[in-house]
Amino acid sequence: MFNPNVVLKSVVEKASVQAIVSLFARAFLAYLFIVSGWGKIAGYDATVGYMQAMGVSGSLLPLVILLELGGGLAILFGLQAHVVGLGLGVFSLLTAFLFHAAPEDALNFMKNLGLAGGFFYIMLYGAGKISLDHLLEAKK
Repeated sequence: MFNPNVVLKSVVEKASVQAIVSLFARAFLAYLFIVSGWGKIAGYDATVGYMQAMGVSGSLLPLVILLELGGGLAILFGLQAHVVGLGLGVFSLLTAFLFHAAPEDALNFMKNLGLAGGFFYIMLYGAGKISLDHLLEAKK
């Protein structure tokens, strides 16, 4: 009997497939954070106003930009992926509850929960073979 789960498993167990899929998965997660971090730089004053309207100090914006832009780039390149995955996972949960907890913003709330799950997965399993982490660890 045909079992698509078994067929897919036989494909994704190949190291080359895992390396490529983990690279694309990191890129997809990182894209949102890189674009968002850059957008916060471009719209700095408006972002400060939004943060303050939500009860969060605008003085935290440089840290938010560092987390989003810097963390997004680190995930994209696979640098310190375990630590950055933890940081962006926690950040995603915090922003879900601080900025998107209202019922009319449920879609963004769920998006942030999903992002947190992806980042926690990276925290657990790392960046994969196509990453700076793998390159640096191979030199030891």
